[in-house]
Amino acid sequence: MDAINDWENPALTNRNRLAARAYFMGYETAELAATYSRELSRGFVQLSGPWRFRLFGAPKAVPAELMSTYEADWDEVEVPHLWQIDGYGKLAYTDEGFPFPVEQPLVPSDDPTGVYQRIVTLPALTPGSREIIRFDGVESYAELYVNGTFIGMTKGSRLSAEFDVTEAVHEGDNLFVVKVLQYSDGTYIEDQDMWWASGIFRDVYLMERPAARLDDFRVRTHREGDVAHVTLDVATTAAERVVWAMADGGETVLEVEVADGHAEAAIEGARFWNPEDPHLYDMTIAVYGADGVSEVVPHRQGLAEVTIEGNQIFLNGTYFKMHGVNRHDCDDHKGRAVGLERMRRDLVLMKRHNINAVRTSHYADDPRFYELCDEYGIMVLAETDMESHGFENIGNIATVTDDPAWEAAYVDRIERLVMQERNHASIVAWSLGNESGYGCNIRAMYAKAKELDGRPVHYEEDRNADTVDIISTMYSRVSQMNDFGEHPGPKPRINCEYGHSMGNGPGGLSEYQEIFDRWDHIQGQFIWEWCDHGIAATTEDGRAYHMYGGDNGDYPNNGNFCIDGMVFPWQEPSPGLTEYKQVICPVRVAYDAGAGELSVTNKRWFTTLDDVRIAVETLVDGDPVATVEVVPGAVAPGETATFPVAIEAAAAGETLATARVYTVGAKPWCEAMYQIGAFQFAIADNPRPAIAVRAAMAPAVDEEGTALTVRTLGGSVVFDTVSGDIVSWTSCGRSVLAAPVRVGFWHPLVDNHQQEFDSIWQGNFLNVMQTSTRSVAWEREGNAVKVTVRQRIAPPVHAFGMHVELVYTVRPSGRIDLAVDGEPYGDYDDIIPRIGISFEVPGADRMVEWYGHGPGENYPDSLKANPVGHYRADVDDMFTPYVFPQDCANREGTRWVALRSSHGDGLLVTRPDDAARDPFSFSAWPYTCEDIDAARHVTDLVKRENITVNINDKILGLGSNSWGSEVLDSYRIRFERFGFEFSLRPLASADLTQALTKIEEA
Repeated sequence: MDAINDWENPALTNRNRLAARAYFMGYETAELAATYSRELSRGFVQLSGPWRFRLFGAPKAVPAELMSTYEADWDEVEVPHLWQIDGYGKLAYTDEGFPFPVEQPLVPSDDPTGVYQRIVTLPALTPGSREIIRFDGVESYAELYVNGTFIGMTKGSRLSAEFDVTEAVHEGDNLFVVKVLQYSDGTYIEDQDMWWASGIFRDVYLMERPAARLDDFRVRTHREGDVAHVTLDVATTAAERVVWAMADGGETVLEVEVADGHAEAAIEGARFWNPEDPHLYDMTIAVYGADGVSEVVPHRQGLAEVTIEGNQIFLNGTYFKMHGVNRHDCDDHKGRAVGLERMRRDLVLMKRHNINAVRTSHYADDPRFYELCDEYGIMVLAETDMESHGFENIGNIATVTDDPAWEAAYVDRIERLVMQERNHASIVAWSLGNESGYGCNIRAMYAKAKELDGRPVHYEEDRNADTVDIISTMYSRVSQMNDFGEHPGPKPRINCEYGHSMGNGPGGLSEYQEIFDRWDHIQGQFIWEWCDHGIAATTEDGRAYHMYGGDNGDYPNNGNFCIDGMVFPWQEPSPGLTEYKQVICPVRVAYDAGAGELSVTNKRWFTTLDDVRIAVETLVDGDPVATVEVVPGAVAPGETATFPVAIEAAAAGETLATARVYTVGAKPWCEAMYQIGAFQFAIADNPRPAIAVRAAMAPAVDEEGTALTVRTLGGSVVFDTVSGDIVSWTSCGRSVLAAPVRVGFWHPLVDNHQQEFDSIWQGNFLNVMQTSTRSVAWEREGNAVKVTVRQRIAPPVHAFGMHVELVYTVRPSGRIDLAVDGEPYGDYDDIIPRIGISFEVPGADRMVEWYGHGPGENYPDSLKANPVGHYRADVDDMFTPYVFPQDCANREGTRWVALRSSHGDGLLVTRPDDAARDPFSFSAWPYTCEDIDAARHVTDLVKRENITVNINDKILGLGSNSWGSEVLDSYRIRFERFGFEFSLRPLASADLTQALTKIEEA
């Protein structure tokens, strides 16, 4: 019988790895401890940095002598890293499928194996002290050798591992060697929808632990009114005395001797931790040996107690909701090798976007991440390193989850997480992992978590929470969530994943939020997910783009399914994140125009609105004319206050009011007067009087061959009498259009419509519909010329389509009113992407000005973050650089849009005067629809000479059906009878005022 390899033995979780403990550093003095700088801790040696490295094809191909012989001529890599990103081996991405044949616990014999070597110069150890090496992340199996001595091995890639190397090191130069295997039995439970990549991807460092030392500690809080009853339990070695102290702003609030490893104290008038006021006390544990203070251990301690009462969770006795995101470690240059500043930037962005919770999907994070969550005020659903999703492909996702032979591996992963992080106030619940089915090992994990800590435990695939404390679902539709609300279970409920943020979207978040707000026992929701997993790359000619599955020759792969975040790989918020920020804004504002009252509701859970100001801005036709400030004051959580605010409606024009909510002072995550939300209200829409003018003359008409020329004031319009196209339109000596008007039902596919494409559109060839012109006729009508074009727009293969009539009415001034009517035939009446027109304007007309929703991209089911106003932008700046190019740049609620050159001439699009307040949407790109649809990366897009303009009467909502909710019915459009009208007016100057005036041409 073959010997069992350590890396193919799930019952073996480690060799010689030290027991899990709280993450802390010991310092020689209280002054050094107060810095919280681990680099100043006792005996700290940073081993992150340059290591010698070589990649072998298999673990058994590594010569044994390399564990004891330094190879100075090997390549040098910078740890932390993933070796595939550094060019060793191949990056690969699958969502759930294992990248090798499934025969657990076996992995391929040709298992890529990296060997790291480093010479570390050490001083002599203080007698009685111990030298400890700590790895905060190595994927997926690691063996450690020091000076040729085998120290131990570890599994559990995203969990910290410590080894005692005291007996192997000596004063002077020491050879540290780490052998890392890409795959192990642990890989079967580390299939977490991310790049398959390996290496020492988090920090590695040495610590000297003194003879008299703290081995572990645990802090617990119980609240009674404004009194915090705090308990400390410690484990020590050779300690003669332990003193526990807590200070607040330099003032000591607690100082007690720890007897027999235990101490209790009460803090009167305590300031309890919460995400809105993340107050932390400076705690120290001073350990005394025979010669006095041996070490001082600092910890920033928040006072927090999480309890469940009935089917609700409470933090320090206060009800709350989690408005969260799922976060992977992700850096576009280093993959999962995420540095401290990247983590900090993530949390700052979350706070700036009103997010108060994060699920560490689907593994434990760097221990410093939890410290940052304590500091910034982010509640944590702390998930351990567990997912066996790939077994779904063989028909039983619970293959190893319900196999007792894997119990040790499962329990080890939750034990190490809880032991290390249980002192963090920010953690409101533990999570046993993700998408691994349900079985005996989940029950064993739960029992271990509850043994070690009292906080609630989550696991989504315990669907009815038979074992765990929280009922959880993912991607439940709005109607289903409301049904859950109407029929509450006996335990709290969350939606641990929803709002799939792949590409453009998600849409429909407002409707979800209405449900979350409505039902108290639904206590949290977590968007999937935080950041795109794109890896930065450049083309041969130096152009930047981001890679996804398949870009490295990896097969099988799941393509761009890893590009599914609310933050772009370069840590810039997407339009989806901007929308989420508004939807979950913790201050809600409404206006009663009849009563002249502004109501302000505090949707926070712990703090008043003392730190908030509201600027109420009055706009007329999109331009601000007046502003008044409202000071809400100490509005308590859940309460509403009203304030008299008089908003005067303009005698003519549309009057709107926008209430912008600001934080007054600077916070660790924002500057002073930072906007956290905006709400808009319609006040009045009073028509402007029309100006009657008499045209100089009716347009002259020339018909020659297939060209019909209509001559207007200062220009001409030429129609092709065969196709019905406008083949030329000039005004004041320049072209108005660069390509004809086309009626269309398609736009570039967005990720969130992929399932509709696969199931409905592709087979019906909606993306390649053909236009056939059946007739073109013209006539005079009063002082105008009317050209009627009848067309059939239909796909190949099938017997359905749309009979379309376009009526161009050319006015003497040069304005063209276009009326389009469509009558479907055949049996297709399902949803379609859009109904509208497209055309091109000259490339010089790239300055876009509009009155509608903005300034950012928005769609019918994703426009809360973009109030109506008067905006200007360059067409290039309006194009959203999605990693995978797709439809973008849409602006809803448009009253008018102008595309102009730097000289001010160009084209204005409105509804006809009699329908001027019937908004439409538009987008403008420096590419064609076909260009965007064909592109797979931004580097595939080459800017065109002309600008494509899309004017949409209706456009399909986004939804989140790349993996989630379909577009809600209220945002769907169908292939059915329609009719719309637009006016197209040439502009000859920079002044839009005259062009926008309602004119009745005699």
